[in-house]
This record gives sequence, C-alpha cells and structure tokens, in this order.
Amino acid sequence: MERDEDQWGAVEEAAELMLEGEFEPALLALRAVLEADPRNAYAYNYLGATCYELGRHVEARDAFRAAVRLAPDYLGARVGLSQVLRDLGDAEASLDEAEEALRRFPGDADALYAAALAHAALGQNELARRRLHAFLETGPEFEVQAEVQALLERLATPRKRDVPQA
Repeated sequence: MERDEDQWGAVEEAAELMLEGEFEPALLALRAVLEADPRNAYAYNYLGATCYELGRHVEARDAFRAAVRLAPDYLGARVGLSQVLRDLGDAEASLDEAEEALRRFPGDADALYAAALAHAALGQNELARRRLHAFLETGPEFEVQAEVQALLERLATPRKRDVPQA
C-alpha cells in the first residue's frame, strides 16, 4: 500500500498511544480521525488492532474489513483480519484472507503464519505444517522459531480423536 503522508500523520498520536498500552485513549483518537476522514485506511487498521487488544473482536473484524476495502493491498490489515476471523471461529474466512495476502505478497512471513494457523484451525495439519516450514524459511527471530517448532511438533502428533479405534 502506498503511504499517504496526511493520513499517516493523522494516526501517529494514536499509534504512539497503542505502543504505550493506552488503548482506550487510542480508541478515542482513532474514532476522531475517522470522523474527520472516513477514508483513512490506517485509522481503520489501527482501530482494528486496538479493538483486538481490548478483546472487542467483532469491532476489530469490522475495522480491519473497512481498511482492506479502502486499501486492498494493505497487508497488515489483511493479516489482522485473518487473525481476528480465526479467533471468532471463522477459520474458512480466515484462510481466505491469509491466502489473498499471499497472492498479493507471495512468501510474506506474517501471511504464511496466518495461513498456517487457519489451516490448523480447520484441522488441515499437513497444510499447516507446510506453511509453518515456509514461514521458518523467512528467518524469524529465535523465540518465534522455538514457538513454531513446538507448534510443528503438536501438529505432527495425532490427536486421540484422529487415531482410528480398533
């Protein structure tokens, strides 16, 4: 997504508030930005992230959707939408958003990870494992690598309900 300096500048204060963990004030600031400019995709993305942090997942979904509608190539918003859809129990839609992100940004680490988690949520463990291996090839930080390795081990171990009973 090409950056619009005016729109980006309008959300800087709210972004700083979010980084400081001040989510309620960030929420108010973002709503004010959107009242002044309802076409600010950055504001919708940050609103989605703020609502997500506050546990307001339906509001987060709606805000991320608005950001993607305004800026279809906004990778962060699309990945955020994928994550919140999965958390809301809509793994199919989550996977759709992650796959769209990968179509637009092939090999993107965040999109690969989002797709892997959506596949896992759908019980598609082998597909999830492939996406996680591709994610590891992007060179994430050591702590993230360790988490992904643990997830790969869990996905490799058949769950009791997956094992045929004699």
